[in-house]
Amino acid sequence: MPELPEVETVRKALKKKLLNKRIIDVEVFYPKIVEYPSLEEFKETLIGKKMVDITRYGKWLIFDLDEYYLLSHLRMEGKYIYRKKGDPIEKHQHVSIIFDDNLDLRYQDVRKFGKMFLVKKEDLYTKTPLSKLGLEPWDNKLDTNYLDSKYKNKKLPIKTVLLDQSIITGIGNIYADEILFLSKINPHREASKITKKEKEEIIKNTKLVLEEAIEKGGTTIRSYTSEEGVTGLFQNDLRVHKRENEKCYKCGTIIKRDKINGRSSYYCPKCQIK
Repeated sequence: MPELPEVETVRKALKKKLLNKRIIDVEVFYPKIVEYPSLEEFKETLIGKKMVDITRYGKWLIFDLDEYYLLSHLRMEGKYIYRKKGDPIEKHQHVSIIFDDNLDLRYQDVRKFGKMFLVKKEDLYTKTPLSKLGLEPWDNKLDTNYLDSKYKNKKLPIKTVLLDQSIITGIGNIYADEILFLSKINPHREASKITKKEKEEIIKNTKLVLEEAIEKGGTTIRSYTSEEGVTGLFQNDLRVHKRENEKCYKCGTIIKRDKINGRSSYYCPKCQIK
């Protein structure tokens, strides 16, 4: 958490405030956030660059800065907040990017799990981290043949495989539960045994669930917020996730929660027969 819908919501919020602004200073208070390049090169390269656009791939924010891209992964609890230049640095604020209008964009992360990469534009998809990612949910190449090639030798539960970012990127624990429920697939099912029809359902419902969540501004569970004081609403529409011991809205069966490879998984044992 945040997953693709939350990152997309953050992207839209940042884009409204940052486009065409130029970076005049960068401060890094927790160097381990910057994965690549060196801290000195990171700061020197960013200063003077203009914010051309903000896009996204999977769960990665992509800041378009002239001939470079700044990639940012929020991981568990990362978020961006706005301050004025010179305002006191608050606890858990690890990176500060100051623009030419004195807007100070700060990266805040209680757990310090977030990562940033600064790469040349020509290296975006050929180097880590994006080179290791699978298809976006709306990619035209995401079809049953693609999933056949990825699932055929997978003996792991489909829930685990659905979370594999090297196959479909952007799906996290919340939305995997929702996708499998709508697809009527038990999360314990072995991925290699998923039928062609079920693969079609996974593709269809992946798009459906993520589009619904984006429209609602994401799911607010724990600390996610796209902007200070702004929360998502999709948690009000969750069908199974976090609904343990509640009745399934389709059949009335009690929703179960199991641990699958260490991840809490919620499902209806009747609608999603193993």
